[in-house]
Amino acid sequence: SAAVAFMSYSTMENLLKPDFFNTSNDTVKTMMSTVISATLPKTNNTKLTKPVNFTFRHIREFDPNGSLSCVYWNISEWIVDGCSLLKTNSSYTVCSCVHLSTFALIMQTSRPPESSQLLDLLNLVCVIVGLVFFSLALLTFALCQWSPGVNNVARINICISLLLAHLLFLLTQQFLSVIRHKQVLCAVISGLLHFFFLSGFVWMFIEAVMLFICVKNLSQINSKKREVLSSGFLCVIGYVVALVVVCVSVGLVPEGYGSER
Repeated sequence: SAAVAFMSYSTMENLLKPDFFNTSNDTVKTMMSTVISATLPKTNNTKLTKPVNFTFRHIREFDPNGSLSCVYWNISEWIVDGCSLLKTNSSYTVCSCVHLSTFALIMQTSRPPESSQLLDLLNLVCVIVGLVFFSLALLTFALCQWSPGVNNVARINICISLLLAHLLFLLTQQFLSVIRHKQVLCAVISGLLHFFFLSGFVWMFIEAVMLFICVKNLSQINSKKREVLSSGFLCVIGYVVALVVVCVSVGLVPEGYGSER
């Protein structure tokens, strides 16, 4: 009789990435299970007289069109030698291997078609035109004041939020080949885009409230306008609310920012 040691690594996929699985096809590789190790203590023999079966639970959504591979870690890459797939469903996959090692389950899916140059050019032109008009609108609201009773704070901040969001989006598209492999940078850019667009919507809501007050001329609110609707208070609402939502999203779904997709 012999004792077998099993270990499961919840975050090892961040080091032993699925991209280390070298194949002849140019596919998108996704780690579908946690990385596990199986060893025989006090012996260097890893070969078995009979195959051993491992059942992997899928940690990501299963793509029926994807191709699953049972792999093990060999020095510096994932390989399939000695491992085979017995059966699978949407939640679990059973692998069989003739040796003990560090194992994982990797899914390959076809890459999405590359966008055409015409669409890229059209996207670039539209974003640049949008930046020009956002800049003109920002200058108009900042420099022109038709009435002392009109508060342009919400409109100015709408333009600022959307201007920064579109500018960041444009820079990201232009340098996508450089930043796409830097996961931390991708996560930061995703968070900033989420924040800028969300703050734009919050400022739109504030502008709607301001217009309602202006049209209805509510005496109770109008008498406290300086206290309740001051520029500083509006800025706190406009940006802090968006920041809180982004922070909660990052805390609940961290993999949603800076993923390989």
